[in-house]
Amino acid sequence: MSPAPATAQQQRAKVPVFVWEAKTKNGEIKKGEMEAADQEAVNSRLRSMGYQPVKVKKKPLEISFSLPGLGGVSQKDLVIFTRTFATMIDAGLPLVQCLELLAGQTPNPAFKKVLFEVKAKVEAGSTFAEALKEHPKVFDQLYVHLVSAGEIGGILDTILNRLAAYIEKNQKLVRKVKGALTYPVLVIGAGVLVMAVLLVKVIPTFEKMFKDFGGALPAPTQIVVDLSKWMQAYIFHVIVGIVLFIVLFRLFLSNKNGRILWDKFVLRVPVIGDVIRKVAVARFTRTLGTMISSGVPILDALDVVARTAGNKTIETAIQYTRSKITEGKTIAAPLMETKVFPQMVVQMIGVGEATGAMDQMLNKIADFYDDEAEVAIESLTSMIEPFIMVFLGGGVGGMLIAMYLPIFSVAGAIK
Repeated sequence: MSPAPATAQQQRAKVPVFVWEAKTKNGEIKKGEMEAADQEAVNSRLRSMGYQPVKVKKKPLEISFSLPGLGGVSQKDLVIFTRTFATMIDAGLPLVQCLELLAGQTPNPAFKKVLFEVKAKVEAGSTFAEALKEHPKVFDQLYVHLVSAGEIGGILDTILNRLAAYIEKNQKLVRKVKGALTYPVLVIGAGVLVMAVLLVKVIPTFEKMFKDFGGALPAPTQIVVDLSKWMQAYIFHVIVGIVLFIVLFRLFLSNKNGRILWDKFVLRVPVIGDVIRKVAVARFTRTLGTMISSGVPILDALDVVARTAGNKTIETAIQYTRSKITEGKTIAAPLMETKVFPQMVVQMIGVGEATGAMDQMLNKIADFYDDEAEVAIESLTSMIEPFIMVFLGGGVGGMLIAMYLPIFSVAGAIK
């Protein structure tokens, strides 16, 4: 029986890795890592790339470990890789050589490992898209489909530049939404924590002092004291209840029917639903426009767009549209039937479809809704701020005033 062939990773482990430093024709210093049989092979390959080797040495053995949940690949890493890769392909460098250089230059160990594995897969005979498909946590379906279209059409550098622009715009929108939600969550969380500390630690001290005064406490003070006693008695139950609620809510969202109900509810919430709908429209049109302009068939593009929609209601609407297109209908008519997308968006898509410039129309809609989403997010933030002030003033401020009422009463009696 012949021995089982070594895996790509095992084969790669046998090849020495060299750390190199070289000068470009402009005198710029470049650094990186490269797999090669020996030091001379590294020098030879660097010269073939137009670099003048300065320093080449074998990479020392590294001992590394990673903690669960850490060391992932960020969108920034992906954008830098995609743009640099497009420039290298446009300059005529071979695919494997590009991957080797980029893997050597990336400072992220997790991404470095992924790129070396992709390189090994390509060297073994796989297409670039097939190699990327093996790492869905780093390269999603959209990325893989567009790369596949670029390889088939011979325009991989153009596709990669479009991908980088898409990721950057998408991340910009996501950052705005996260930024708008982070501020109120942090402030409200801090307010709740302060009130909990006051009720559990500070109010009991005041209560002992009030007992020494004697007499009945003012109604607001009595309410706060009773609330403090309740919190001290049931603080453990409150914490367990919060944790249990979070766990049950996550289980509810992990269930298909539960997620559908929640996504429908979110879209109907005043102001917040409007923001989510505009963000979803911007993402849908930009993703679809990018895929169509890159030569991906409409049915494949809609399938990918549906899976990356982020909302089950919108995903169902897109899948319904896709099923109607297979029956021979246009894209605009079934989109209108779903009543999920704004009428203006559907009409503009219909115009783009009729004129044969749907990709351009979709990108224009995406730019418009990016701005609309930004305005809606700013409006949401400005509406939330007064509620936060009322919450903090009414909660923390009201509690402190209630505690000082008996002191004011005693001071008045003494006077």
